[in-house]
Amino acid sequence: MKKLSKEDVRQEVFDLYDDYAHNRIDRRQFLDKLSTYAVGGITVAALSSFLMPDYVNKIQVQANDPRLISEYITYDSPKGGGKIKGLLSRPKEAKDKLPGIVVVHENRGLNPHTEDVARRFALEGFISLAPDALSPLGGYPGSDDEGRSMQAKRDRNEILEDFIAAFDALAKNEHCTGKVGVVGFCFGGWVSNMMAARVPGLLAAVPYYGGQAPIDLVPNIKAPLQLHYAGLDTRVNEGWPAYEAALKEHNKSYEVHFYPDVNHGFLNDTTPRFDKAATDLAWSRTIAFFKKHLG
Repeated sequence: MKKLSKEDVRQEVFDLYDDYAHNRIDRRQFLDKLSTYAVGGITVAALSSFLMPDYVNKIQVQANDPRLISEYITYDSPKGGGKIKGLLSRPKEAKDKLPGIVVVHENRGLNPHTEDVARRFALEGFISLAPDALSPLGGYPGSDDEGRSMQAKRDRNEILEDFIAAFDALAKNEHCTGKVGVVGFCFGGWVSNMMAARVPGLLAAVPYYGGQAPIDLVPNIKAPLQLHYAGLDTRVNEGWPAYEAALKEHNKSYEVHFYPDVNHGFLNDTTPRFDKAATDLAWSRTIAFFKKHLG
């Protein structure tokens, strides 16, 4: 089987994967449509394998990293799913309380990549809490396909309440200063925008390629926003002009960054949508933003 690279794959294939990853088409439709691009010695199996996440070889910060204290906790979400499980991570050598970051996963539960990202934030000097919205259904099942199907069974507004409750749990944690921000990716980007509008005590919100909050909620936003968008992500980006107009109208604090010629999900280094240059720049901006607003 030919080993593929990004250069072998047309943009339409990445767009097709985006439709599949966001439940606009099912697996059978995805594979059927993928066959259109299986030409020149490239098979459907090779394309499918190339597009799927690699959680075995791409994790940057392992679960047992000796620099961290990482543990699973549960917290109460009375308006959401009840008892929610989350990964709590902090640097082992920290002697003082730390600012907190709620890390919000994509539309498939708390998979290994999001846990890895949460641990990366801990290594940057924060205490991070990465909840699993699939907790009421038994938790992330070990497969993104199953995870997407499970998350689709939950009401997204109840899931939002689970992450709002995570803010409260993290702010009250004995190792946290009480200064808490949120970062989220895709579905988690929408949650981050919504938390900015729903949580008065939130001090910073960093949505990555996520849906915008409704315009009528923009006046409620207190937290400064740092928004990251992928240049090729027309689906999410189409909501930005109206959102920006509302942010300006109500004098909200925000900065926005568009990364040209990269796909939705560009920070996820377990898939070929990953773009290192965009990720390095976005990550440095994110860390600087949180340090500025959380201390």
